[in-house]
Amino acid sequence: MALGRMSMPHATLTRRTVLQAAGALTLFHANSGSAAAAASAERKLVIVILRGAADGLSAVPAFADPDYARLRSRLAIAPPSEKDGALPLAQGFGLHPQMPFLHSLWTEQSLAVLHAAASPYRDRSHFDGQDVLESGGAKVFAIGDGWLNRALAPPAAREAVGIGRTIPLILRGPAPVKSWSPSFIAAPNADTVSRLMDLYAGDPVLGPSLAQAVETSAIAGSANMPEPGGMRGAYGAGANLQMAEAATKLLSAPGGPAAAAMSIDGWDTHANQGAATGQIAQRFKNLDDTLKALKTGLGTHWAKTVVIVATEFGRTVAMNGTNGSDHGQGSVAFCCGGAVKGGRILGDWPGLSPKALFEGRDLAPVNDLRALFAAALAQHWGLDRTTLETRIFPDAKGLARFEGLITT
Repeated sequence: MALGRMSMPHATLTRRTVLQAAGALTLFHANSGSAAAAASAERKLVIVILRGAADGLSAVPAFADPDYARLRSRLAIAPPSEKDGALPLAQGFGLHPQMPFLHSLWTEQSLAVLHAAASPYRDRSHFDGQDVLESGGAKVFAIGDGWLNRALAPPAAREAVGIGRTIPLILRGPAPVKSWSPSFIAAPNADTVSRLMDLYAGDPVLGPSLAQAVETSAIAGSANMPEPGGMRGAYGAGANLQMAEAATKLLSAPGGPAAAAMSIDGWDTHANQGAATGQIAQRFKNLDDTLKALKTGLGTHWAKTVVIVATEFGRTVAMNGTNGSDHGQGSVAFCCGGAVKGGRILGDWPGLSPKALFEGRDLAPVNDLRALFAAALAQHWGLDRTTLETRIFPDAKGLARFEGLITT
């Protein structure tokens, strides 16, 4: 539905939406008349990508593993019974102490954890790793579009929104999506917006696109905007909370999209990583606050929401010479939300013994992240296994199914 110009006196049109209207970005056209699309949109899926290779052994410390504390040295998180210790989960695993909201979801059985997880990528380039993670392929550049975009295809014809400065690869492809990004540029006044809409009213492409951009901005634009001076880099807490708030407004709007994807940067902790406190602890607090904002903002929609948090690969088990960790392999993924049957540690645990480490240095990636993505698509959106193993995740037959993970 395209809103009239006078019905939106407080609409915020950012530079990004002007670029969208000019054709730099293709926006989806709502199909609010489709009962099937409306029904599918009730079950929300949110993908949060931690860019930079988040340390899974800090996020979910395997404190009971006999080799954990020795190998991790000053990066180790203490057991739950000790000062600044992990928040207890199960099977000898804990949660970083700066993530109390995630722990509350575990207590509510709305959080499942997949440890020792990675995509099929086995090198250590951020860009290549993110390509495989988001494309859903078996190797770098094997597929040119994103697995979540492919999952939007008919017959359900679901819609999605990318939250951030660019549409991430995971959402790129033939299925139309829309995008929203925070802006610190002063918004044009209502008269400027009206003139632009008049200018493009007769254009069959730019007219509807501009109207849709204005509508999207109006829905998301009321998200609290931190002052420019309050931003602390690309992964500033204020920016991530604002993106989460905007995502919830778009997802919960009448006829809103069924899926959203957003990224949190800043996980490449080569130096001075910290443990229960310090650099990485601040990152985990930020992530925890962001996920809490998603639940709060979605309100009643949370009951039918699945949120998956994943990263391109993990980090070395042992601390490096600059009190940090280097690029590794296995990490951790979270699956949470009101639609998740949690309180579960998923998959296999390879252990941290010298023989178990990948190439003698990394947590072995024994669990395929695509299995978690596929389980969500199958159980939450009803995609059949043939579609998942041929069109969504080619070359991925035989993935673990994690039965009963999502309420149906």
